[in-house]
Amino acid sequence: MDTSDAVAALAALAQESRLAVFRLLIQIGPAGMAAGKISEATGIPPSSLSFHLKELTHADMATSHQEGRFVIYTANFSTASNLVAFLTENCCGGNPCMPIRNLKCTTTDEHF
Repeated sequence: MDTSDAVAALAALAQESRLAVFRLLIQIGPAGMAAGKISEATGIPPSSLSFHLKELTHADMATSHQEGRFVIYTANFSTASNLVAFLTENCCGGNPCMPIRNLKCTTTDEHF
């Protein structure tokens, strides 16, 4: 992932409604969810939701496909993983780190 893609992804997530939608899509998994169900689950009105879904898809944080008369949205797990990898690429200055949830370096060197 290059810097401009990371900035686009972060910008898409840097809004409360879009972050809520993305987190919901992550929880739902690869099956995805219809836009109407996303609206119900998040309480975001359909007119606003379409704007937020467009922003997430333009940043490649979500994808969509047609199933009958429904548009199904899915989190783009590849882009999400690439974003985390980009953000943690130089984690701990090359020293082994604890699990990603803690982001605590195991080195005793205090360079920061």
